[in-house]
Amino acid sequence: MYTGRTIFSQVMRHLPWHRFHRIIQHYRGDYKVKSFRCADHYQVMVFAQLTYRESLRDIEACLRAMRSKLFHMGIHSTVSRNNLSNTNERRDWRIYAEFPKVLIGEARRLYTDEDLGVDLGATVYALDSTTIDLCLSAFPWARFRRTKGAIKLHTLLNLHGAIPEFVLISDGKLHDVNALDHLIPCPGAYYIMDRGYLDFGRLYRLHSARSLFVTRAKANFKFRRRYSHPVDRTTGLICDQTVLLSTFYPAKAYPEPLRRIKFFDVTTGLRLVFLTNDFASPALTISQHYKLRWQIERSSNGSNNISASRPFTAPVPMP
Repeated sequence: MYTGRTIFSQVMRHLPWHRFHRIIQHYRGDYKVKSFRCADHYQVMVFAQLTYRESLRDIEACLRAMRSKLFHMGIHSTVSRNNLSNTNERRDWRIYAEFPKVLIGEARRLYTDEDLGVDLGATVYALDSTTIDLCLSAFPWARFRRTKGAIKLHTLLNLHGAIPEFVLISDGKLHDVNALDHLIPCPGAYYIMDRGYLDFGRLYRLHSARSLFVTRAKANFKFRRRYSHPVDRTTGLICDQTVLLSTFYPAKAYPEPLRRIKFFDVTTGLRLVFLTNDFASPALTISQHYKLRWQIERSSNGSNNISASRPFTAPVPMP
């Protein structure tokens, strides 16, 4: 009979538990807690995610079926629906928000030397959203349409290692551009976004924070050309211009010049118009920046595929 560590225990031992216990002490997570401490709570929820448990009852039934192995898994408390429900509701959520930041910092160091195929001198993020359909009768708080429920998941993805560094869960009606209000810009970082995030006031906030962005212009984009830079049309570039916004309110929201790049993609036959505040990089490199985001969206096979794992669907109330 095998008497060593369980696979779950071997996975969990790689986590920096000393950092987690510091966070618990900082927020006094285990103050006056006699059983089912924060470490046990965290491991139970990780187990539920890794094994696709679908409810609190499912978690309880699964773990009680292997009660003799719980200690060897690192779980030192009895797991019950009542404990899980009360803990999910009352425990300070900041404990479990701070620890992923620690893990993201460690994962980021592992991918610092990853080659993305484009010469990038900064951290590159792709910002996008996904609408997740929900059953309206089971989730009445998630009303999206008259007979349809949904939430929206806004994700900021670090392209080095495909690490999600910011996740915002909102109701399905929230427009994509509002996610920029919750984003803390990182100076020197690149933010790659589609046209759903085109709001010049919010883009100017990124510019003022010394962040760089690349997005696509809308069809009704009004501008005044200040200067045209020479381009090599054999690479697919059509024009590279320095422009100013000509409409009153956009120009008031973004008073600085923008760079407008028009590019023809031979693989799709599309003419793409990019807007950026990066005046230092070559125009072709900026076009390739946006193509990195495109590659993630369109990948369905191979090592570049980023597929969402099945989410944990225990009934946690929305704020």
